Amino acid sequence: MPEFTRALIRVRDALADLLRGAFGAGGYERYRAHHAAHHGDTPPLDRAAWFRRREAERWTGVNRCC
Repeated sequence: MPEFTRALIRVRDALADLLRGAFGAGGYERYRAHHAAHHGDTPPLDRAAWFRRREAERWTGVNRCC
């Protein structure tokens, strides 16, 4: 495979990762990994409860700079 093609694939993958992060994809999986590493003595939230908590945190309080 030519180097140019490999470079385009790396750019495509980096852009896909950026977009996934911007839209929150993979957030629950990151939560589960963090929970297992730091809070293993308690059960994790299920996906629906995690989403409700995340949305409440996101939309509660001041959400603008001015």
